[in-house]
Amino acid sequence: MKRALAVDGGNSKTDVAIVTDEGELVGFARGPASSPHHVSIEGTVEIVAGLIEEALGHPPGGGFADTAALLMAGVDFPAEEDELRAAVEARGWAAEILVDNDTFAVLRAGTDLGWGIAVVCGAGINCVGVSADGRHARFPALGATTGDWGGGFDVGLAATSAAARSEDGRGPRTSLEQAVPAYFGVDNPRTLAEEIHRGTIPMGRLEELPPVVFAAARDDAVAAEIVDRLASEVVALSRVALERLDLTDQPVELLLGGGLLQAGDGRLLERIEEEMRKVSPAIAVRRSSSPPIVGAVLLALDALGSTAEAQARAREQVGRAAGGAERVSVG
Repeated sequence: MKRALAVDGGNSKTDVAIVTDEGELVGFARGPASSPHHVSIEGTVEIVAGLIEEALGHPPGGGFADTAALLMAGVDFPAEEDELRAAVEARGWAAEILVDNDTFAVLRAGTDLGWGIAVVCGAGINCVGVSADGRHARFPALGATTGDWGGGFDVGLAATSAAARSEDGRGPRTSLEQAVPAYFGVDNPRTLAEEIHRGTIPMGRLEELPPVVFAAARDDAVAAEIVDRLASEVVALSRVALERLDLTDQPVELLLGGGLLQAGDGRLLERIEEEMRKVSPAIAVRRSSSPPIVGAVLLALDALGSTAEAQARAREQVGRAAGGAERVSVG
């Protein structure tokens, strides 16, 4: 019986699953973020190694898996894929190793067609498109330097800026003036700015603010404008991917993944669907029903030639383990 190692490595957490080619879950573990952008290639491999040991219940031996699929945030260029693949090969975990961006995991988790468009919006934002004939459309997704806007940090920064401008009169009045500093336990935007400046409140915590913005957007025009901008960015990425692949007239699935899109904010999803209908009425927009680690597992099982029945079994077992965020070691 063959085994597959699957890894979904993100900017906030990492999931590792080991399954047989029959779709039976051998082990599952969840750990910290492992994006090479933040922890380096070697740091990524060390985190994954620790989670493999946790999932198995013992240190992994050489060749413990027949194939490995690592779908990682922060792997955006071929050179980065090659570097991570070489580092994993040096560990000897599997004979066949697939390394790709985590957007491919969202796409594969959301559809059994094997093609379509996926947008991930968590700490940052990214998009991938795959055509039925195997062509890909991708984006560097390096933040502002590559024209990106979206994700938790950008939404949080926009809200913090709007709160400050509301307080000092440079911008329109908004309930974010009270809601944003209140979230951090301070009295006003000026005090919040000082706390961030002094490092008392880490700048990175701004990515926690999207729920505050979503709640305010129900009756606040400034917050609503931030949400609408995020929807427009999701649509812009999707539109360009569709155009590059000549799919604008095809019945394509657009899968939405990542914390911000999975949260299911009504206004955000409504705006995305509304704007996508203008791009093409044939596109079906929906949130991915399975977590990304399921997509990584299915890509690994694709490589092993597993049956549809085995893949369905893996989808159910790995999805249940990921939903419980528990360590599972079967043997």
